[in-house]
Amino acid sequence: MEASPIHDIFVIGGGINGCGIARDAVGRGFSVFLAEMNDLASGTSSGSTKLIHGGLRYLEFYEFRLVREALMEREVLWRNAPHIIWPMRFVLPYAKGLRPAWLIRLGLFLYDHIGGRKLLPATRTLDMAKDPAGKPLKPLFRKAFEYSDGWVNDARLVALNARDAADRGATIRTRTKVVAARRDGDLWTVRLEDVRTGEHEEVKARLLVNAAGPWVDHVLSGTVGLNDVHNVRLVKGSHIVVGKKFDDPRAYFFQNKDGRIIFAIPYEEEFTLIGTTDQDYSGDPHDAKISDTEIDYLCAAATEYFAQAVKRSDIVWTYSAVRPLYDDGASRAQEATRDYVLKADGGEGVAPIVNAFGGKITTYRRLAESMLDRIEDFLGKRGKPWTANAPLPGGDFPATGFDAEVAKLKAAYPFLDARLARRLTRLYGTRARMLLGLARSNADLGRHFGADLYEAEARYLAQHEWAVTADDVLWRRTKRGLHLSREQAAALEEFMRGISRRHAAAAE
Repeated sequence: MEASPIHDIFVIGGGINGCGIARDAVGRGFSVFLAEMNDLASGTSSGSTKLIHGGLRYLEFYEFRLVREALMEREVLWRNAPHIIWPMRFVLPYAKGLRPAWLIRLGLFLYDHIGGRKLLPATRTLDMAKDPAGKPLKPLFRKAFEYSDGWVNDARLVALNARDAADRGATIRTRTKVVAARRDGDLWTVRLEDVRTGEHEEVKARLLVNAAGPWVDHVLSGTVGLNDVHNVRLVKGSHIVVGKKFDDPRAYFFQNKDGRIIFAIPYEEEFTLIGTTDQDYSGDPHDAKISDTEIDYLCAAATEYFAQAVKRSDIVWTYSAVRPLYDDGASRAQEATRDYVLKADGGEGVAPIVNAFGGKITTYRRLAESMLDRIEDFLGKRGKPWTANAPLPGGDFPATGFDAEVAKLKAAYPFLDARLARRLTRLYGTRARMLLGLARSNADLGRHFGADLYEAEARYLAQHEWAVTADDVLWRRTKRGLHLSREQAAALEEFMRGISRRHAAAAE
């Protein structure tokens, strides 16, 4: 029997940090194996507020390095993934008795000037009595500040990093739990369990990367078998999605009387996304759900600003995720640092492990570069940093050329209605053509599951993006779950089970 190959790097965790690290590493010439115990982006990385932003409020906590790095990343990421990342203007209404206007102006001046902004427009002041942004709000807000940040389809960012890593030679294994990892001299022996079949296998690697997000301490204490550790502070953030509250393409940044802030963001064309909360959390991160207290808080905070109250009955969907913030001893959850910290152990004949604590989706690429610096301390130099100018799959068109790309897809597939052409370009960019193939009519796309979701898309996601269940398709890859009924979702689940059965049979 042929011995299994020894990989340079084994990555635990299929969130944005794990997939970003795997992509960067394999692109430099390292051999990489990544294991994720559930679906890609099934934890924190699909439960964000979906912003590519510097973090204006982090300036209050003197996080200047983090804010500058994040601001610099906005246009880098937009350029490399213009299908799933795009600019968004944010309106910050001025409210007396909260942060003074001079402090907001100072923060926005820094925001405009410390991050190498080139394409994004600068801050401006709005007269809310005249500007359309004032229409959905109560008339007591007379002035506002408008600034630039970015929007990201967070779960797709993860999937596309994984796809590119795999295209470059990395092994990406989902639904595969790391049940144990032990050092054998200068190698790691990692024991894996297929969570669907219960089968086990072992993989050897020279270095272990722990990018398990909220489970990072659990991996250290339980899987690797080190002493009990406490490196991260688990903080739950919850969001509500309601019917569209305004037609303006801009988003809102609302200050609350308790010093916290929430966003109200245009979402999936027909909805408004409102969040987030900050609550310390204990327990399994997979069990995180919005509480009645959080629902009441978000509804009340938004109602302070909107002329039309936000009520529980308006809510069509909620989601919660647990953020693994590096535990810096901050007294309140919202004050804990959003910066990342990397810590290594091993070397000189002892198999090394590098752990990633904290971080935010905006700085995932920079975190990966920092991780590669640490990895190369142990394994030696390979290729140079490369991801700053490397489009993600489907993102090989100009940052400002999205509408032109939609028009090209519509011209190539005239039967697509304009809305579907736009949605497919938003999700898949230039790879929408791979999904549509030789189709010449809607009938050629196969079974229709509801809304604008067809068999061709579900098959593409199963074949190219590790989608296994209906939830993978509906809530992480497409957000079509907002539009399908329970019966339609159940029909898709049965269809996906059939694909999985056929794949399993073919593998035997």
